[in-house]
Amino acid sequence: MKLVDKIVEAIQNKKGQRIITIDMRRLSPKPCDWFVICEGGSNIQVNAIADEVEDFVRQETKEKPIAVVGRENAEWVALDYGNVMVHVFQRSAREFYDIEQLWADGKITEIADA
Repeated sequence: MKLVDKIVEAIQNKKGQRIITIDMRRLSPKPCDWFVICEGGSNIQVNAIADEVEDFVRQETKEKPIAVVGRENAEWVALDYGNVMVHVFQRSAREFYDIEQLWADGKITEIADA
């Protein structure tokens, strides 16, 4: 899916780590069709990744997120593109919430760090 590919590219532009996609189109019920999950090493990097996703995706696809939450402390920033949810975590928050495990019935694809 082009939107997912552009989101991954944006994350890689800012050196996001441990990127995965979860294809949830065959699950029911589901919050959306895709999750894209990654992590940054600090609140500054998490915000930089979220900013890059927003800016790069808008330039490349003209898509804008419906909502963005979590920028205040930048432990977990979520960008909602309707059928695609982007989750940018700091490592400790990612390990604590472990949303990959919650949606492990979806098709998980690991993306190599850039």
